[in-house]
Amino acid sequence: MTAITRLLVANRGEIARRVFRTCRELGIETVAVFSDADADAPHTAEADLAVRLRGAAPADTYLNIGRILEACRDSGADAVHPGYGFLSENADFARAVLAAGLTWVGPSPEAIAAMGSKVTAKRLMAEAGVPVLPSLEVEAGVPVLPSLEVEAGVPVLPSLEVEAGVPVLPSQVESGVLGSPSPEGVGTALPSQEVGTALPYPLLVKASAGGGGRGMRVVRRAEDLEREVASARREAEAAFGDGTVFVEPLLEGARHIEVQILADAHGTVWALGERECSIQRRHQKVLEEAPSPAISQKMRKNLEKAASTAARTIGYTGAGTVEFMVKGDTVAFLEMNTRLQVEHPVTELVYGLDLVRLQLEVAEGAALPAEPPAPAGHAIEVRLYAEDAHYVPQSGTLQRFEIPGPVRVDSGVESGSVVSTHYDPMLAKVIAHGGTRQEAIRKLARSLKTATLHGLTTNRDFLLNILKNPDFLAGRTHTDFLDEHHLTATPEPTDLEALAAALAMAAERRAGAEVLTTLPSGWRNVRSQPDRASFAEIEVTYRPLPEGVTVAAATPYRVVLERDGVRHAYDVARYGEIVYVGTTRLTALPRLPEPVVRVAPGSLLAPMPGSVLRVDVEPGDRVTRGQVVLVLEAMKMEHQIAAPAGGIVADVRAAKGQQVEAGTVLAIIQEGDE
Repeated sequence: MTAITRLLVANRGEIARRVFRTCRELGIETVAVFSDADADAPHTAEADLAVRLRGAAPADTYLNIGRILEACRDSGADAVHPGYGFLSENADFARAVLAAGLTWVGPSPEAIAAMGSKVTAKRLMAEAGVPVLPSLEVEAGVPVLPSLEVEAGVPVLPSLEVEAGVPVLPSQVESGVLGSPSPEGVGTALPSQEVGTALPYPLLVKASAGGGGRGMRVVRRAEDLEREVASARREAEAAFGDGTVFVEPLLEGARHIEVQILADAHGTVWALGERECSIQRRHQKVLEEAPSPAISQKMRKNLEKAASTAARTIGYTGAGTVEFMVKGDTVAFLEMNTRLQVEHPVTELVYGLDLVRLQLEVAEGAALPAEPPAPAGHAIEVRLYAEDAHYVPQSGTLQRFEIPGPVRVDSGVESGSVVSTHYDPMLAKVIAHGGTRQEAIRKLARSLKTATLHGLTTNRDFLLNILKNPDFLAGRTHTDFLDEHHLTATPEPTDLEALAAALAMAAERRAGAEVLTTLPSGWRNVRSQPDRASFAEIEVTYRPLPEGVTVAAATPYRVVLERDGVRHAYDVARYGEIVYVGTTRLTALPRLPEPVVRVAPGSLLAPMPGSVLRVDVEPGDRVTRGQVVLVLEAMKMEHQIAAPAGGIVADVRAAKGQQVEAGTVLAIIQEGDE
């Protein structure tokens, strides 16, 4: 066996801190790597040693294999854990780590390579008898269709027969997933408008490498396919260094189900039940739970069998996840993630395991017990993001970050952390476990509702809206859930919350007064003013307290109000013009506003700092409502800026490659025909 003594985590943020936590329990020394943007990040300070990777862009830092290996040599690390994202599913990185004589905490490079390309993975799984969806590969931007049977001049897709609830592949695709080159290597190139003949719309364009929703596009019309393929390729190239994409049918109304596996080098493979990951925005998961509220025991066994088959087919070792789409009795393999998954904590809580510890033990050569422990209870995880109600990422300083129990919080930030524009804006994963699903939901909602999240707009209210939605509570979830339910509305502050903010600010001014500190708020000394005749008459009014409300106490930090005999206590915090009353964010209006620059009507503003990736219009062009005007790249994602209404492009103030700040005027759309 190979003992790990000093482990370098080739990652950042939450997952780096997660691995460090287990290493401390095992007595393993830790090494962090950090970019210039992460110099003050919590994961940098928590490791025993930390090595700077000069630069901020992922390509120069966390995706740079040479620099990671230099960090291993400089720190004396004898093992590498890749975390998730970045280089975690890069076979070349795994080979380089092993070639350097280091222990690689993960599957073999061959297994990573086999599953690293979703196109290749689907072909292998089809050959192993695991059900897959038909797909088309994209070569040079053009989908390629393998030889198919033709009826009346129309290509015919193979159907999936169902046996014991699991689809069985027909003989014509036993040697390769539909969409892969035929054994003879003969394929037929299809122009974009003909793809729908082979694969019915809507379609899903997917990156062959990586995940997390990057390089994915839904296409509902043939005329949009070429543009969306090009956009997906760019995003995949930027995120994963591989622009290969493929096209497959979009299975609407299906569930996204995945199975956690763990395998050792001695032939034991564990399939640790399923996770329900159907609630997604921008094809990124926002809520995961285990077990799924809709999977029967029979289906569970079939899924576990398919996942174990996938692992054994490629000689897998370590932790991994096999993902499926499930709709009724139809099951289709999506992909295999050859790494620890973001949502692994729900499986840990249900099975009472530490998956990172097991990863390290397997990497050292240990054998797993013949059978995993039995599951118990229910666990739910939500991903807390710095983003607004339109899923637009936010950046800046997180003034306070406190989430009370009884939940588990896996976080990459803390109070005072700066969320930069260089990386994913996820702040934390909040996970609750209970004896029942209802108990887990209740615990999670309580902790989110009472969390102190100051300084940045977050998706907290959005998550709470999901947790109280009747369809979610009934377990009726699927990948189109958020499209069907509009859950992004931010609640308006109540009259008592607004009053509490005003009283706290008044108390703050009194506390800072240098004279007459005992006078109550609202009193003014006007005896020194000139004669009243010199002024125009001014009527001054004060807004009275709401009916039935009295003030029990008011300090700059806490206000207690009583309404009809019931007391309501509010904690108040102020950061400049931003005031937080409990979990509600308000903006204080200035008494004497400074002049501001007026923005022309119809201006399209940058929602966040970023780089202009593409400009699709010129002055004088006519645009329709919803038409893409330009595309920004920020936080590893492409963000389309669309016209809010039809009209004429009056001005374009941004150019390709330009760096812009939030609020920058990018273009001006003049509504109407002239």
